Amino acid sequence: MPGQGGFPAPAEGLVLTHFLTVRDVAVSRDFYVNVLGGEVVLEENPATVKVANSWIIMNPGGGPTPDKPDIVLTPPSPGDPVSTFMNVRVADINAFYEHAKAQGAEFVTEPLDRKAEIRCYMRDPDGYLIEVGQATGLLQGIFADPPASSSG
Repeated sequence: MPGQGGFPAPAEGLVLTHFLTVRDVAVSRDFYVNVLGGEVVLEENPATVKVANSWIIMNPGGGPTPDKPDIVLTPPSPGDPVSTFMNVRVADINAFYEHAKAQGAEFVTEPLDRKAEIRCYMRDPDGYLIEVGQATGLLQGIFADPPASSSG
């Protein structure tokens, strides 16, 4: 339950938000507003955008602080390994894909049918990976093929 003005500050319990370290707050904020239909809750310090039932918080990187000593925040660099990504579920992936492309979103591939779902991946302006998917076969108990085992 958000606090006053839509800011993610619960009166009780918790609210889960996602923090992104970004290179340019305005560019990233606009991406999440224009591509994902977000609503700006706070322009900067930190920028906060409500997207559907979640919030994305964006701020530039920086060095250690007393509450996170020895931790430096930086946006990903091209070629960095991916260890986490956002997962966006949509009702109509083809409509979303066309809308997002028209807004300048860059996709890794077009939507691909994976039996359980149709999905694709895009990157935000800082290179963060975002999976976009629409449940299809999963709704009838059809699951994706398991990943190929690696030979070593």
